[in-house]
Amino acid sequence: MPPGFFAILPQLVALVTTLITLAGMAFLLLALFAARGFRREPPLPATAVWPTVSVLKPVKGTDPHRLEAFRSMCLQQYPGRFELLLGMAEPDDPNLLADVARLHAEFPLVPVRAIPCPERLGANGKVSTLLQMVPHALGEVLVINDADILAGPGYLSAVATALQQPGVAFVTAPYMGRTLPAPTVWARLEALGIAGDLLPGVFTARMLDRGLKFGLGSTLALRAATLAQIGGMEPLLGRIADDYELGERVSRAGFRVLMIPEPVQTSVPNYSARSFWQHQTRWWRTVRDARPWSFFAMLVSYALPWAVLNVVACGFALPSLSLLSLVVLLRVAVLLNVGVGILRDGQVLRDLLLLPLRDFTSLLLWAWSYAGNDAVWRGERFRLRRGAMERIKP
Repeated sequence: MPPGFFAILPQLVALVTTLITLAGMAFLLLALFAARGFRREPPLPATAVWPTVSVLKPVKGTDPHRLEAFRSMCLQQYPGRFELLLGMAEPDDPNLLADVARLHAEFPLVPVRAIPCPERLGANGKVSTLLQMVPHALGEVLVINDADILAGPGYLSAVATALQQPGVAFVTAPYMGRTLPAPTVWARLEALGIAGDLLPGVFTARMLDRGLKFGLGSTLALRAATLAQIGGMEPLLGRIADDYELGERVSRAGFRVLMIPEPVQTSVPNYSARSFWQHQTRWWRTVRDARPWSFFAMLVSYALPWAVLNVVACGFALPSLSLLSLVVLLRVAVLLNVGVGILRDGQVLRDLLLLPLRDFTSLLLWAWSYAGNDAVWRGERFRLRRGAMERIKP
């Protein structure tokens, strides 16, 4: 090291953390404008055409609130015809068969079918199940969402209306994480991350790209003809970010991707520290793999941790404390605009004091995502290679 380097090191750290904090504030401002822009968009024109819709839910294992999620699909106030298809990755699952029997008894007018999907056609088990489900779908519109996704009664109407707008061929939806009663702190951090990390980034990308260019797993809706036009589900069999890429393929084909203002819910289990870390690592490495340059730029988006580090580096000087105050104000404004204003998620207010812990954890996860390419998904280990997933045998 050159003479005097350690003498100026504190000033360098203070300068770097100040610059990154300012960049983080710029991101928070963008996210705030993007979220407010989404909230203020006018409602879509009404439609008089209601196509037949097939709702496809691939099922593996047991998710919290699963039966409630199935019921929410049967309770849709949709003027047209619709059906619910449940893809059985485990064909002899007695719990799923019992759920189907309950649905038949409660909703005799709603076609609910359990589709056995015993074959493993590729590394991505979810896509493998969907490939076996699609030929059974009767609808001209396919709505794909996870087994635990719970939607309001106007969900299918909003999807069908959006799909009939000029140039639109793919529809997705924002979502919130719904925790169980007496949730663990890790479950609360997971739900807070959806409202505080994931969706602000999605809205910002939507604004900067002048439209959404990808899909979210909460809702993947498109016409069956569009799916056939882009090559079906087969190209996604070996891909980790199948939901992201399905929307991206539609966008690359020249069509519009639209996000409806109809939030849905996903169940958040009571994670342990280990299961939370595994789940988050998979998600972060998937995002890094799908959008490498955008993901790298996320380094500056965690303005709150950088502002705290800046206060320490500056010896708790008044300017650094003022900067931290501005960051806290912006960070809370973004969270409330997305979590309360868009998602209508009361859990955000409950867990507001966990925001600093969530942001420091996110920064640590961002760094950890570069430490390897392995991920654990539903008990199986995979290695990511430029979007492809390779199963690692035990």
